[in-house]
Amino acid sequence: MLIGTYRQKLDEKGRLNFPARFREEMGEQFYVTCWLDECLIALPAAKFEQIFARLSESGMVKNRALRRMLYAGAVEAQPDKQGRILLPPNLREHAGLGKEVVVIGVGDYVELWEPDHWQKMKDSMRGGEMAVAMEELDI
Repeated sequence: MLIGTYRQKLDEKGRLNFPARFREEMGEQFYVTCWLDECLIALPAAKFEQIFARLSESGMVKNRALRRMLYAGAVEAQPDKQGRILLPPNLREHAGLGKEVVVIGVGDYVELWEPDHWQKMKDSMRGGEMAVAMEELDI
């Protein structure tokens, strides 16, 4: 299970040292693409292929906006010997990434956040919204 929060630096070439704990579970190759809430998502290859299969079943017209968001910016990530992955400019721009990135485990995928955006997201989940989500799941 992908859990935890890590603060990582982006180098001048847009490379991110992907946390070792996450690399083990993500596999040798995984996918990074645009995601909701102004962040990026990193998906193990099997999960990305599952999503592709489900979207393909729905035809070319239905869910086309989602297909565009997920696939147009997607890159295959293969960590180098130092554990770095390259985040191209279009992905960095989508998430507003600068020199620091917050990398969080979200169970079966990973999200990459600009630190201020992540703090705002955490702040928004305090209190009522979190309670509603927990109640819906009967937690």
